[in-house]
Amino acid sequence: MAEVLNQKFKKIKICSHMKIKRRDFVKAAGLTLVSGVIDLPGCNVKSEKNVSHIISLSFDDGFKKSFVKTAEIYEKYNLAACLNITAGAHLPKMKSPNEYVSPTNVGDFDLWNELQNRGHEIMPHGYKHANLPQLPFSEATELIDKCLDYFSENLDNFKAKESIFNFPFNASSPELEKYLDSRVLAYRTGHAAINPMPHKGQKRLTCISKGPENIDAFLDDQINNFLKSEGGWFIFNTHGLDGEGWGPITSSYLDELLDRLIKINNLAVLPVGYALKQLSE
Repeated sequence: MAEVLNQKFKKIKICSHMKIKRRDFVKAAGLTLVSGVIDLPGCNVKSEKNVSHIISLSFDDGFKKSFVKTAEIYEKYNLAACLNITAGAHLPKMKSPNEYVSPTNVGDFDLWNELQNRGHEIMPHGYKHANLPQLPFSEATELIDKCLDYFSENLDNFKAKESIFNFPFNASSPELEKYLDSRVLAYRTGHAAINPMPHKGQKRLTCISKGPENIDAFLDDQINNFLKSEGGWFIFNTHGLDGEGWGPITSSYLDELLDRLIKINNLAVLPVGYALKQLSE
């Protein structure tokens, strides 16, 4: 698998701290064309590297302040952030699901389109922050469809079948997963942090998370243990920065972490959807 990934990175000519025009990147990587300039995600991975480890930090809920800061930190290292949005969270009529999320502290699709245009990955995290397996099946699937429809109408160039559906609360059921099989590229749920390397037909992605307190130390331990392992695809679900959201990390820790990770020769730091779409062919 490492050799396969190595060939993928050679194909799209990744180099350290490289910026390319979006049209050129689209031609190389097969993505949908939108205007603007993009920083190539994962460009810390040089073509000569044998990639044995992939890390995807998956940020949920759509906190405006935190997600803007997260994007800025990722851009500092020429990386793309993985941002998962609750489609209707910004609507004034939406009832706050808990003490952490409300229409007043989340962004809207003007912001999500801007961040996508800057090269970051924007993926669905439900229409509202509901624990779908706890709802009647018809209500849960209605919310899934409503989420994907809202994304199609409001996020530029969104295609449901190319998206990753990130279950709220990392809670799913076999029935809901089966419902999503033909509707999305893949879905993320809870279970374990380490997944097989991206491969064709990979639908079920799992992650871990922790909260409600700050999780800098916990995440650092998890990553250090992963780096000592033989490898795989580590997906960790976090939320806001600097005290915002459930289980936040600090912006200084995120900055220091990315600075450390991009220097590791056999490691790629990639958004979930990008890793699956580009490295599983």
